[in-house]
Amino acid sequence: MADTMQGLKRTCLCGEVTSAMSEVVVGGFTQRVRDKGGIIFIDLRDKSGIVQLVFDDATDRAVFDKAKTVRSEYVLMAKGNVRARESVNTEIATGGIEIMVTDLRILSKAQTPPFEITSNTKTNEELRLKYRYLDLRRKPLQDNLIMRHEIAKCAREYFYENGFVEIETPMMIKSTPEGARDYIVPSRVHNGKFYALPQSPQMYKQLLMISGMDRYIQLARCFRDEDLRADRQPEFTQIDLEMSFVDVDDILECLEGFVKRLYKQVLNIDIPTPLPRLTYDEAMSRYGSDKPDTRFGMEITDISDIVKDCGFSVFKDAVANGGSVRGIVAKGAADKLTRKEIDKQTEFVRGIGAKGLAYVRWVEDAPNCSFGKFMGEGELEKILSALGCEKGDVALIVADKDKVTLPVLGALRLKIAKQLDIIPEGWNFLWIVEFPFFEYDEESGEWLAMHHPFTMPLDECIPYLDTDKARVRAKCYDLVLNGIELSSGSIRITDPELQQHMFEMLGMTDEEIAAKFGFLVDAYKYGAPPHGGAGIGLDRLAMLMCGCDSLRDVVAFPKVKDASELMSEAPSCVSAEQLDELGIAIVRNEDDE
Repeated sequence: MADTMQGLKRTCLCGEVTSAMSEVVVGGFTQRVRDKGGIIFIDLRDKSGIVQLVFDDATDRAVFDKAKTVRSEYVLMAKGNVRARESVNTEIATGGIEIMVTDLRILSKAQTPPFEITSNTKTNEELRLKYRYLDLRRKPLQDNLIMRHEIAKCAREYFYENGFVEIETPMMIKSTPEGARDYIVPSRVHNGKFYALPQSPQMYKQLLMISGMDRYIQLARCFRDEDLRADRQPEFTQIDLEMSFVDVDDILECLEGFVKRLYKQVLNIDIPTPLPRLTYDEAMSRYGSDKPDTRFGMEITDISDIVKDCGFSVFKDAVANGGSVRGIVAKGAADKLTRKEIDKQTEFVRGIGAKGLAYVRWVEDAPNCSFGKFMGEGELEKILSALGCEKGDVALIVADKDKVTLPVLGALRLKIAKQLDIIPEGWNFLWIVEFPFFEYDEESGEWLAMHHPFTMPLDECIPYLDTDKARVRAKCYDLVLNGIELSSGSIRITDPELQQHMFEMLGMTDEEIAAKFGFLVDAYKYGAPPHGGAGIGLDRLAMLMCGCDSLRDVVAFPKVKDASELMSEAPSCVSAEQLDELGIAIVRNEDDE
């Protein structure tokens, strides 16, 4: 039988033992055992760190014999006297001391784990996720979860101090269009009807402003049934907020205060504020992305005016058809971006929508140009001058509609920068503001809302709602960090007439409006203060602050690419009785497993 804790009470954590202490009681997992015959060393580990336990010929024989039976991952409690170590370990905080054990309890024995519990494990992620409770014993993951906790703690403290009230919103709600698939929950009581898990608390937090709560905050759990990737999980946490009697600048100033406080408190880094701002149009024209990484240059240059009458039909036709010709320059990269490498980049851009990639690779005195034979006298020189391309550089050019040239060059810019390893370390925050209100869908020939239908247009754009939708910009904003979107928000429409007009422009009938948003539309009829808000992705923020490449490293029990959890084997089948109660029948195809 295992020992008990009776008579022992932990006095400190393993990593907190210091030379100023005399007798201590610690508890934790066995990291390593070194049995030297007459002396035994046990490294005991908990979330705070490791401390060395020592047993020698001065140790009570029963305690010494018990120490000889200890194996990796056994759970122990030990009482003993702190003394200086003969051989100092500079890699751990307690490396200058050790505990001479007088009482040892084996509280729980452990089987040999399927992989070694070490910081720098080489075990494949699938196995570690299957035994996630063991994986979470590793210091890097424990540190990540503690960092995530510190972020959440700082968020609550900051927003509480600024007059926000934390309010929980429902987890089972009415299914409404939010941009992604809902996870739905069948109702046993209301047979044939379903709840949805919230993609965000959007409408509830707006209702809280109508209710007069003035400032709302919640660390909200959100759910989206969409394909996964490294920075996406089907369930995630959002630092969700809403404020009354504000406009865009008020919300941005509030969030900048949080960012500044967070980085100073958690990482002791000073983030200069106010944060820089780019309009959506500026971001797209300069970086080809609405979430640009501006830590490096390689900005996009428009050379359409220079090439609109040139001899190269690809360039000339693109401009004549309403498109553009744009390029980026990789400075000093001619030796690394060889012709073979440029061919790979050409295949890459074709894979994301471009018809091809023109280039100038300037190695020798005369530049090697893929379209040089079509250029008239002085035309290539003008292009190179406009692009800022010099000897040793490589210019890469795309010609097409703007909806192709800009995002393609934006993706190519980032890919090449990573390949050349020219992206510096740092924290590159910026705001993207004034997003288009509508986007044109060429297949349907209709203008569609880029955001949820409660987003307020810029005041000066309201006259163009009916006459020139392409000119309408929205009072919405994204916070971007190192090329990753952290937060998104907007000012909301509070005028019932404008809201009704917006629904009509989006092609919604009165019946559709009532069915999807009736309760919110009705609420606005009883008076609403001007308000707006945002949601900050806590998981993504933690991922970046921890220096991780995947959300799975900052989520305790994550899902994998197919939205399953390997440890618990969720999702799973349920009994026929449960399905009968819900009035649900499972129809399987012949090729289903």
